[in-house]
Amino acid sequence: MPKITVAKTAGFCFGVNRAIKLTEQLADSGKKVCTLGPIIHNKQMVEILENKGVRTAENEFDRNDGEIMVIRSHGVAPTVYNSAKIGGEVVDATCPYVSNIHKIVRSAYEENHVIIIAGDKKHPEVIGISGWCDNKCHIVSDNDELEKLLEINDKFINSKITAVAQTTFNANEWIKCQKTLKKVCTNAIVFDTICKATSLRQSEAEKLADECDVMIVIGGKHSSNTVKLADICSQRCNKTYHIETADELPLDEIRAAEQIGVTAGASTPAAIIKEVLIIMSEMQNPIEATAEMEAKVVEKSIDEMTFEEALEASLNSMNSEQKVHGVVLSVNRAEIQVDIGRKQTGYVSASEYSSDPNVDLTKEVKVGDELDLMILKTNDMEGTIMLSKRRLDAIAGWTKINDAKESGEVLEGVVTEIIKGGVIVVSNGVRVFVPASHATLSRNESLDDLKGTTVNFRVIEINRGRRAIGSIRSVLREAKKEIESQFWAAIEAGKRYTGVVKTLTNYGAFVDLGGVDGMVHISELSWSRIKHPSEVVKVGDTVDVYVKEVDSEKRKISLGFKNAEDNPWEILKAQYEVGSVVDVTVVSLTSYGAFAKVIPGIDGLIHISQIANERIEKVADVLSIGQQVAAKITAIDFDKKRVSLSIKALLEPVEAVAEEVVEEAVAEGTAE
Repeated sequence: MPKITVAKTAGFCFGVNRAIKLTEQLADSGKKVCTLGPIIHNKQMVEILENKGVRTAENEFDRNDGEIMVIRSHGVAPTVYNSAKIGGEVVDATCPYVSNIHKIVRSAYEENHVIIIAGDKKHPEVIGISGWCDNKCHIVSDNDELEKLLEINDKFINSKITAVAQTTFNANEWIKCQKTLKKVCTNAIVFDTICKATSLRQSEAEKLADECDVMIVIGGKHSSNTVKLADICSQRCNKTYHIETADELPLDEIRAAEQIGVTAGASTPAAIIKEVLIIMSEMQNPIEATAEMEAKVVEKSIDEMTFEEALEASLNSMNSEQKVHGVVLSVNRAEIQVDIGRKQTGYVSASEYSSDPNVDLTKEVKVGDELDLMILKTNDMEGTIMLSKRRLDAIAGWTKINDAKESGEVLEGVVTEIIKGGVIVVSNGVRVFVPASHATLSRNESLDDLKGTTVNFRVIEINRGRRAIGSIRSVLREAKKEIESQFWAAIEAGKRYTGVVKTLTNYGAFVDLGGVDGMVHISELSWSRIKHPSEVVKVGDTVDVYVKEVDSEKRKISLGFKNAEDNPWEILKAQYEVGSVVDVTVVSLTSYGAFAKVIPGIDGLIHISQIANERIEKVADVLSIGQQVAAKITAIDFDKKRVSLSIKALLEPVEAVAEEVVEEAVAEGTAE
């Protein structure tokens, strides 16, 4: 029969529960009560409160005499709150998590920070938050919108920025936003304002959806957090159904399912969840409530390591007669045949020789090699003995593992497998589980790149059944910290480094100087104007840079890339002077003249009055882009980086030409 699993955190969150209880207490005490907008995005709960006499007010001015107005958990702008107080008593049921965001935003606004809010601009919570900074903020719905915002407003790169998220914002999307802000904005202060219950609810939904063939998400169709839950589940389970009540249950799908997961939004009443579950339980097995937290995922991953369970049994039953010495008689990829001096033939399978699932026995041993082995099973009828090398090695290795756990010693091992939730590292013959959160220096690194590599790690826990859990990250962090410490002690302005281009942004290139990153601003990449750093460098390039500025307190390094000898203005100073005649190329036209390239990196201005002897109306009537002309340098301002050119200076004056014509005519007349 199919199994139904219910997420542990399904149903009201703390903030919603608090708001509902406050409203119900007021109504039950005989007070006239109205809520500023629906108390939660669940029409069934709103109807329950209406039956208790609670009215939904359309705005802060919609008040009947003697009514107490309840500010719902979404919160409101201070102007709305103050207006509501004019009309009578107000009870503020704003969720504490939301109130905290209000304080953050107000403080940032008073300090003239750029304020970025991640969320749904039409959601009442976000509308309320933006009111605490007089709506002088930028609202983005996802990381793509954030990247576009930062690209359009390049001044934000160095601006003081405060970023917050709607409490029910998608946790995974917020992680992307945080990475973008930290990467692009040098002075961004990012507050993790997603409600913990929301993060937990989304995490549970993800894991549950991965394991089920049908997911039921219960909650209002206009509930932001419920819609997000449904979206998260649908990405992992094709048969995800967002329902408001039990009437919408897909009964045929439920009957045909093997694993059914159930979760509910933070604004879904317990009564509705219970009704759904009662109907489902009548069709299926009794309900099993679970909480698929990360610890459970880790535990489950470890439980799949049947070798550890077998090892525990071996340790408990190990005696001197189980240990034997054998000589290899033959070997193939699947097993080794050994002689242990008994009438039975001994066999060691590949899986009992090594913890590495990819081991090639033909490369590990050869005929005649001697091995210390452990007896697993004897079959006298078949005349065979099943043996293990890795279990014997592991038993000896456990002493090393246990000692390392107590001392904190760093061990070395090989990553042999990538499994759900982390990786397996084999060290001293023991399989050590390293959770994904402890496998790499940062969470965005791929676990796949670790397979087959030798890593250093610490043993951080030994669970029941002699199951070791390790951390690669702790060792990497220590190593990085030591490298950084040495680096910052030695760095100084003017020092040159050879680094590798790590990432490119619209405003520059980040260069890895050996464990510490520095930034080369786009203006420092070339003496000529470029639109993007990729015109000069690309990720992976090895570059020579020098330190321009160091901010040890903020741990920021500004790097220079351009060589002084390549400065086009120095070249101009050395090779040209005022009065020089040069061949130039027209690069752009304006209403007041034309700009022409003198040498690479320097354009000079030919004013409209210096293009021809006669007056011209449009520059384009005489010059065109790409045209090459001779011009005279009439002025150079090295401080302002300006060069003035003149074509007219090379032309014969119009008056002089006219006078010569007249003189010739007079001479001819006299001759006659």
